[in-house]
Amino acid sequence: MTTTTELTLFADYFQIHVSDADSDGDLSDAWTDQAVADHLAVAHDALGIGTVVNVNVSVTVVLLPEEPSDDSSEFDHVVEASLDVSLGRMTVLGCTDYGPDAATFQVSPGWNRVRASRHNLARAAEADIDSAKSPETTEKIRIQVWAAPESPATIIKRWSQSGGAFAGRPVSRP
Repeated sequence: MTTTTELTLFADYFQIHVSDADSDGDLSDAWTDQAVADHLAVAHDALGIGTVVNVNVSVTVVLLPEEPSDDSSEFDHVVEASLDVSLGRMTVLGCTDYGPDAATFQVSPGWNRVRASRHNLARAAEADIDSAKSPETTEKIRIQVWAAPESPATIIKRWSQSGGAFAGRPVSRP
């Protein structure tokens, strides 16, 4: 059965988090230079998804019974990584949100695969701090989750602004 939930999250420090609800979700050492370039920080039980803005973003969480088909052509930037969710409770939250108040989802206990597909990045980056004021300029993130064995993180599709890197630079929170 597929379950879909819509969220609006504050992408403080240019990132949102997906983590095992029963862990501390610490990504402080995971934001390497390569992770910043990929907009994906990976720890055993937490993922940081980089954003181009430091304001609210629109997030759609989709829980799936199996791996979805590849629709990366419809998105600007697509990444995948494995996430260990020990007891089957996963949270999706802004990096400075209070964990116990975060959106929590029941997933298969153990290893799950998370695909983060992002779009509307050029418009969001151009609007910058005003991007969340209009659906036309809001950064949109779809997070798909399904049970799967652990496997390496993958950059399926990479986006870059003309002239180079992302506008936002994910950083570790203090």
